[in-house]
Amino acid sequence: MERFTMRIQLDREAREALLELCERTGMTQIAVMSRVLSWFSKQNEVIQSRVLGGLSDETVAELAKQMLTKMASGKLDSAGRVPAGSKSNT
Repeated sequence: MERFTMRIQLDREAREALLELCERTGMTQIAVMSRVLSWFSKQNEVIQSRVLGGLSDETVAELAKQMLTKMASGKLDSAGRVPAGSKSNT
């Protein structure tokens, strides 16, 4: 697997939280950040937008209702994506 290295900038609070997490889990900072970014990149656009602070609470609530309805009908999988083999999520 090809790997890439990048630098990130954290404020003091985030840095302290990262150090605490690494100490508690016994993981390196690189391992934690790799896993977090890998998880994040696999999320759907709604989750990514929410994590990045791009959606209001009201919008998130409405989207969550819509996603749950679609998941219950089989139009979306548990990750909020159109299941393999499906043509549309409408």
